[in-house]
Amino acid sequence: MKPYRDMTPEERQHEYAAVKAHYDELKSLNLKLDMSRGKPGRDQLDKVSDILTVLTRDDCLTADGDMRNYGVLAGAPAAQRLWADILGCRPEEVFVGGNASLQLMYDLIAKAWSFGLLHSEKPWCREEGLKWLCPAPGYDRHFAITELFGIEMITVKMTPEGPDMDAVEELIKDPKVKGMWTVPKYSNPDGIIYSDEVIRRIANMKPAAPDFALMWDNAYVIHEFDGDYVPFPDIISLCREAGNPDMVYEFASTSKVTLPGAGISCMAASVDNQKYLQKLIGVQVISYDKVNQMRHVKYLQNKEHALEIMKRHAEVLKPHFDAVLKALEAEIRPAGIGHWETPKGGYFISLYTLPGLAKRTVALTKEAGVILTGAGATFPYGKDPEDSNIRIAPSLPPTAELEQAIEVLCTALKLAALEQLNA
Repeated sequence: MKPYRDMTPEERQHEYAAVKAHYDELKSLNLKLDMSRGKPGRDQLDKVSDILTVLTRDDCLTADGDMRNYGVLAGAPAAQRLWADILGCRPEEVFVGGNASLQLMYDLIAKAWSFGLLHSEKPWCREEGLKWLCPAPGYDRHFAITELFGIEMITVKMTPEGPDMDAVEELIKDPKVKGMWTVPKYSNPDGIIYSDEVIRRIANMKPAAPDFALMWDNAYVIHEFDGDYVPFPDIISLCREAGNPDMVYEFASTSKVTLPGAGISCMAASVDNQKYLQKLIGVQVISYDKVNQMRHVKYLQNKEHALEIMKRHAEVLKPHFDAVLKALEAEIRPAGIGHWETPKGGYFISLYTLPGLAKRTVALTKEAGVILTGAGATFPYGKDPEDSNIRIAPSLPPTAELEQAIEVLCTALKLAALEQLNA
């Protein structure tokens, strides 16, 4: 196949007729498939459902107290130690929450808004014109939080190494810039691992705002599905060594390790940050579910064993990702209408179409019965300046459905590209 842009007008018209006929054939199947979110599929959940039966009463009777009872606000100490082992920080720097790290992220911004953070001069709600750095493409739920609070979001371009740090270092000279979202390992959606140099520059930032919040969403810290575990630096220690001990708030969860609806999460931060925040948290909760925390301690044991469990997920995930990548290589690359990276971990494939095609492609895909993440969702305010990025989430559909879904996507993209080129 020639690249579409190299075809003659007659060749493109002929190709359009063939692609349109195939699209209509797929549409007639009346499919109802969903690739909109990075949910584990049932086959993944089945591989870890033995967690439901591991806990006994005696597992909750610990040297630190009876974990079935009230109290222990920061979480079961054994769960603090487990997260510290996984992240590389210290147990006293860990607060253990419920099943959603997103809740902890939202809660931190809400507390900053109502009360201020440790080094705030006043609650953020009493300041005007607050701004936030948003490396993009990024995680839509991050952007939804800052948008909800009316904080102006500034798009920072992602590079193959991570956020454009020249831009970041210039932007943080403004004291109105209060923080930055990051997904530093297998970024959502590009699958980028921040380079050591980018991480060093982030840890050494000197923001003008004394209460700048580096939101370090380490969601995929142990989430390799292709190849060995990639060691990752401890941002808490790096910021402390750089003289920024209170700048960073690190988040993680077991949502893609055990059961997303019944996992545990954590927020790691300096001891001083923990003391300040726990005074506020202690008014709203007595503790999160420590029984479930102990269930995870019993099941995961330590980082080494958690990595063994992640290999079970990889057995399922890799064929899913391979199916998508194989289809893209066969259908999209020869046509010259898109590019992508091949991730080794995380939950997404980030497809970049020719400019101006993402919205039309997603609409055509939906019309044929396949739901994708909305075009533009990976950018602040849902505005992709090039209308190019499409986030593909291969994990949920069974393999047969996934193959159908990606065939629909490839056909829709080809149809959108030919419509544009033939216009």
